[in-house]
Amino acid sequence: MFSRPSRERACVLALGLVATGSLVIAGPCDIYSSGGTPCVAAHSTTRALYSTYTGPLYQVQRGSDGTTATIAPLSAGGVANAPAQDSFCANTTCLITIIYDQSGRGNHLTQAPPGGFSGPESNGYDNLASAIGAPVTLNGQKAYGVFISPGTGYRNNAASGTATGDAAEGMYAVLDGTHYNDGCCFDYGNAETSSHDTGNGHMEAIYYGDNTAWGSGSGSGPWIMADLENGLFSGSSVSNNAGDPSISYRFVTAVIKGEPNQWAIRGADAASGSLSTYYSGARPSASGYNPMSKEGAIILGIGGDNSVSAQGTFYEGVMTSGYPSDATENSVQANVVAAKYAVTSLTSGPALTVGSSISLRATTACCTTRYLAHTDTTVNTQVVSSSSTTALKQQASWTVRAGLGNSACFSFESVDTPGSYIRHYDFALLVNADDGTKQMHEDATFCPQAGLNGQGNSIRSWNYPTRYFRHYSNVLYVASNGGVHTFDAAASFNDDVSWVISAGFA
Repeated sequence: MFSRPSRERACVLALGLVATGSLVIAGPCDIYSSGGTPCVAAHSTTRALYSTYTGPLYQVQRGSDGTTATIAPLSAGGVANAPAQDSFCANTTCLITIIYDQSGRGNHLTQAPPGGFSGPESNGYDNLASAIGAPVTLNGQKAYGVFISPGTGYRNNAASGTATGDAAEGMYAVLDGTHYNDGCCFDYGNAETSSHDTGNGHMEAIYYGDNTAWGSGSGSGPWIMADLENGLFSGSSVSNNAGDPSISYRFVTAVIKGEPNQWAIRGADAASGSLSTYYSGARPSASGYNPMSKEGAIILGIGGDNSVSAQGTFYEGVMTSGYPSDATENSVQANVVAAKYAVTSLTSGPALTVGSSISLRATTACCTTRYLAHTDTTVNTQVVSSSSTTALKQQASWTVRAGLGNSACFSFESVDTPGSYIRHYDFALLVNADDGTKQMHEDATFCPQAGLNGQGNSIRSWNYPTRYFRHYSNVLYVASNGGVHTFDAAASFNDDVSWVISAGFA
């Protein structure tokens, strides 16, 4: 048995004050341990979650030669060494291949294998996340989160020390409260070891999104709910819990915890304020949830059966042994707030000006007289010059707009078809009228960066940041570096995705 800390002791833990009077910056897992509910899994690409941790946070693999690099904290208990990643990944693409477990149990997260729902890759495995899709700062220092696009997922089906059966556990995650959808299921937590749905109560994971197929909270979402398998629960049943609010914070702290016939949902603004309890009570009355039959695997970004249609962004999270006290979780929230998560630029390279007209010239040796243009709805490249027809000049000109899906990036409106924008659909680039939907707006949002071949800009998709504007046989796609499609071919990738941007022809 253990004694849970007093509220005063919990506050001391959050500040990191020890008995000698010296100041030690306790990490979330130090706080959980002092509360008698130690971390059995601790994942973050942004910072160390123990005050003395100096080991690996995550691994990246670059597209140019397939080599990998391990990213560690800048100092013990500190923020990730983003400059090391930036140097390693310069002039190429990088993927996050491993998210290391800081608890010492080896519960690392890697590319999720096939499950009840097959993965999107040709071998059934899920996609890996871009290493640059989710930049943030912590106390002014740059770091990168894990940007999960539909089809992306991480998993460990042989975890050690995680709760099984009806054993008690807790978990929290820091997420992007603006990046979500209604797909199944953006989860972090405990799942099946087989990657298949094995029945009610075989999961216990944090869910974040606005899916209403099983349950919901108040308003239109998104909500923090619990994925307990065959149900996203906001309270005591698969139904609406008016006490589970829609969340709109840029950074969200999400908490789920469970023990025999008791569980809770808590949440907060991860940048300020304290945790609120949205549900605390008995397990759902439906068959299979009391007692629970947790299996102990760990998932990120997917459902227990490898459902892969969700999206979201993960910065840090842990799973514990035992049911944490509210006071312990309150101290963890204070620690998260003290980390000072903040947004930073999503773009780099030559700057774009909203409202300006631009044209984009290919830089591949074969095609330096060709510009990004369109024929009807198809985006392609065409030879354009000052002597071209007015119609062609207009087709090769684009008005820069603030990103329809994220104003930190950009959208490109057709000059000759006002109200229509470049968007991706099934990985092809099209010119479509703005229909006002969230999906259209996200598909039409792109983030320029310095050109991968050293010229101009490379323009990556905001909601699929592994994918860039690429011309292939004079047709435009959002392509990944060495992916499964023919237009993803690694040969000449850097040249094909680099564009010199100039004033528009029209």
